[in-house]
Amino acid sequence: MKRHLLVLAAVLMTVSAFAQDQQVRFFSHRGGRMEYDENTISAFEASYKAGYRGYETDIRMTKDGKLVILHDSNLTRTTDMEGVVEQMTEAQIRKASTKKGHKVMFLDELMDWLDSKGDVTYVEFELKTNPIELYPEDRLREYCDKLYERVMRNKPAGATYLFTSSDYRGLRYLQQKHPGVGMLLITGKPCNDETIALCKAMGINRLGATMDGTSRAAVKKAHEQGLIVSLWPGQSTADAMLGVYLGADFLCTDIPVEVMNFMKTKAPWVKAVF
Repeated sequence: MKRHLLVLAAVLMTVSAFAQDQQVRFFSHRGGRMEYDENTISAFEASYKAGYRGYETDIRMTKDGKLVILHDSNLTRTTDMEGVVEQMTEAQIRKASTKKGHKVMFLDELMDWLDSKGDVTYVEFELKTNPIELYPEDRLREYCDKLYERVMRNKPAGATYLFTSSDYRGLRYLQQKHPGVGMLLITGKPCNDETIALCKAMGINRLGATMDGTSRAAVKKAHEQGLIVSLWPGQSTADAMLGVYLGADFLCTDIPVEVMNFMKTKAPWVKAVF
């Protein structure tokens, strides 16, 4: 713990020298999965009440073609049921509750919640199309078409709604069918020459990369190449400050309330947007 505090103090001092004019957008990852019950209405509502207007979520498709808000393909980790989402029907999954007692949420419910707020300005909708064998080409196209239609149906003017994925197939399909659609490429690698080149080759101007291995020079190069950089993970306030130091444009956080309070009290010089 002492070492962690020393590292954080060093990062704070360093960031203060770089971040005078830097604006960073923080968004609540799965509604704030380390503070709340991930990907549930209660989590998004709690983040909203705390002041967040940016979120990330995950979408899968049931056996009968319904879009459901779940990160994992298997229900075991987060719910009181077992089974593979893509091999179960909507009716079966609606019987499940999270381990904290909330109902599993479907995309229609999340979109209705977003519509009811009217002032949400940023949402990342992650295409959870892995394992790939669960989404062969025909099913992938059905998934993408349904997701795009529902997300964009009532998109507020001026809001940024992005389709994000590490599965190039879904992004390519959306890109070909809907030129100009907002997308972000997720990678388990840092922002570097390889991931910058991949984004450029795919015609995607947003890169979601890991902080580990990312340098300020690499982020600067990405900016020079016209890319917007989002870094992850965001599991601590030290992660938040490291992301600021590296020059990220966007940072996800699993601890939205803690990060917001920290940025306002310990790093007020950072132009943090929530």
